[in-house]
Amino acid sequence: MQTAAQKTAWRYSRSGAQMMQNVYRKLRDSRLPWFLFYVGLTLELLIVIVDKSNYLNPIEGYLFRVTFLLFAMKLVLTGYDRKEWIAILVLEAIGFISYRVTGDNDIIRIVTFVAACKNIPLKQMLRYTFYVTLAGCIVIILLSVTGVYGEISLTQAYGHASAEETRYVGVEEAEETRYTLGMGHPNALSCMFLMLTALGVYVYFEQMRWYIYLFLMLLNVGVYGLTGSKTSMLITTAFIAGACVMTYWKELRQKAFVYLCGALVFALCIGFSVDAAACAQRVRDAQWNEFFYLNPRDNGHIVALGKIDRFISGRIVSLTDSENNDGMIQTWSAFSCENNMNYYFDMGWVKLFYRYGVIPGLLYVAVCLALLWQLYKRKDACGLVLFVTFAVYTVVEAHLISAYVGRNYLLMMMGTMLLLQKDTQPGKDAQ
Repeated sequence: MQTAAQKTAWRYSRSGAQMMQNVYRKLRDSRLPWFLFYVGLTLELLIVIVDKSNYLNPIEGYLFRVTFLLFAMKLVLTGYDRKEWIAILVLEAIGFISYRVTGDNDIIRIVTFVAACKNIPLKQMLRYTFYVTLAGCIVIILLSVTGVYGEISLTQAYGHASAEETRYVGVEEAEETRYTLGMGHPNALSCMFLMLTALGVYVYFEQMRWYIYLFLMLLNVGVYGLTGSKTSMLITTAFIAGACVMTYWKELRQKAFVYLCGALVFALCIGFSVDAAACAQRVRDAQWNEFFYLNPRDNGHIVALGKIDRFISGRIVSLTDSENNDGMIQTWSAFSCENNMNYYFDMGWVKLFYRYGVIPGLLYVAVCLALLWQLYKRKDACGLVLFVTFAVYTVVEAHLISAYVGRNYLLMMMGTMLLLQKDTQPGKDAQ
């Protein structure tokens, strides 16, 4: 038998729990989660913009902690079903293992950010990201061209000459001047043009017309003239052309074959990157043998990789530039290691497996495929073009594979398309 005091204490305890639940529901249904998310997103975008400038951010690590806290609070104030909670907890556990092994908390931050995207309208989020990033880039350019802050150009050897023209014959590559407009490197300028073009077209896809695509193509040629970044120019051209085709060939948007082709291109990008990481040393040796002995002394597969390597400015051979051949497949491991956090190279998919480990890398690939499936279900043709463009770009550049969640727009798409959104219908994203 409970005493009167025990019954009273139980009633007060139950009343207190109900009051806490009511407070939680009110906070969850208020604008607070939305506010927390956008404050965090704004800080992340500003971190990206500062990183693209010549300024070295001394408090970047502290800002990452602040944004993580904001997204974690948004996550706590968001409703998830049982399967979603299991997925979040499993991925956070993998992120924690990665943190213990490498000392880097990127995966924990990324998982928290993606989960926090739930119930945030995708187009609203991407539109905000587009304008903040565009404004930041314009500020960097204006500060540079007016001489206030940041170099307008960079003179150096850009590594586009082949080894046969330089290293093998003892000749240094000639320096040339290319424009950076305050972004530190010409490739950074061309990269941001690609990212903003892709994001802007995706956000305003239904309003796009042929003359806007033509204008973007002319801008693309102009950026190439300033930067000399052939790879970014070609990939930007492919994106603009693909989006234009989807705009005017509406029947193509519904074809499963198109999305299947997108999956095939994605698989080829991953396969090529793994192959390059496995064969980089043989490619280097074959190029050396071909120059000095007029015979690569290897099979056609390696010779073909060598030809591709010349086209992509030696990115495969660059994996052999360090003492340990950092980036080659023998330097990969299940969860990476602390030493892999500080070495940088251009090949993005290789960097994914090298920096974060094979297990997190495969999980990211699986989530990308899940996103592609959602794009097919929603018949999101422009999303498909963006997805494939980013997959190809990540073969040669590591812009999207980084600690900066504000760089990778696919993370935002994952958070909104792979988690069940409240009060939204499939294929009808809130504006």
